Amino acid sequence: QVQLVESGGGLVQAGGSLRLSCVASGSFFGFSDMGWYRQAPGNQRELVARITSTGTTIYRDSVKGRFTISRDNAKNTVYLQMNSLMPEDTAVYYCNKVFNSLAWGRGTQVTVSS
Repeated sequence: QVQLVESGGGLVQAGGSLRLSCVASGSFFGFSDMGWYRQAPGNQRELVARITSTGTTIYRDSVKGRFTISRDNAKNTVYLQMNSLMPEDTAVYYCNKVFNSLAWGRGTQVTVSS
């Protein structure tokens, strides 16, 4: 069964850092563009960063220069390093395929205090 499991969230002060991880089960991972998404209360889920199967990265303007997405295909894992966190980054963070998304995991809560 295909599954996405996110971890690494927490409570951090503004300016702090967190590293999120997402482990994917299934043989699709190495061939798929993967993305980190987030959803804040009352907002729609939005794509924060994506990484192609060959490692090209694209970021939402609001996180450029602060977030870094990476992947380890041998571990079926995608990471999101988040630096210089701001209160507006507070949300539940999810990973998923960028195209033909899978069932969403539970996500991991990131809370940034001012």
